[in-house]
Amino acid sequence: MRTPRKNTKLNRKSLLAAVGLVTVATFALSACGSGDDGGGKPVAEVSSDSGGSQKAATVLDKPFKKPDLVLTDTHGKKFDLREQTKNKPTLIYFGYTHCPDVCPLTMSNIAVAKKSLPKAEQDKLQVVFVTTDPDRDTPSVLGKWLKAQDPDFIGLTGDFATIQGGARTLGISIEPTQKDKKGKLVSMHGTQVIAFSPKNDAGYVLYGEDATVDDYTKDLPKIVKGEKP
Repeated sequence: MRTPRKNTKLNRKSLLAAVGLVTVATFALSACGSGDDGGGKPVAEVSSDSGGSQKAATVLDKPFKKPDLVLTDTHGKKFDLREQTKNKPTLIYFGYTHCPDVCPLTMSNIAVAKKSLPKAEQDKLQVVFVTTDPDRDTPSVLGKWLKAQDPDFIGLTGDFATIQGGARTLGISIEPTQKDKKGKLVSMHGTQVIAFSPKNDAGYVLYGEDATVDDYTKDLPKIVKGEKP
């Protein structure tokens, strides 16, 4: 069961009304399981053709570049994110395996939706989970956790500062794992999923934590082709 948390969903209609054709979206940090919001406020420009719709997908006017990250995969091998996902439809999410709610739910939603794709398209889609808690998320821990979601999901771990820098290039804030008021270790991190096009490796679509299985099921066929959902 998901823990109650403050609603961080963007009200695109009011944002568009406030700033005109170019909308600025502010992404708050979430502490998985704590229900608290942090103060990090990275921004991204959102497509002006959203028209106030409540679609899960937000198409970005200015796509993100894929992070230049070389980390360690679940087999203990070096993984060059740009090179090894080049020209492949890719979903990237930053989270951690000890998260009791939004992280496993997000991965589960994507895993279920992925199964609706034809086998050839499933093989093309790269789903990358980058830990925000590298001290606890060793390659073996990541591998075991992701296997329960989808054995083909890619898990990456490494130096926290490197991971934090990579996340920042996508407008996603993460902070070092720390104890909450109850003494429980939690990781503060943005909960967005970024989709990268196989056409140009640009991160052109963003999903928030409220995206459902149905949302991903509807959109993945287009994401695989690099089309706008």
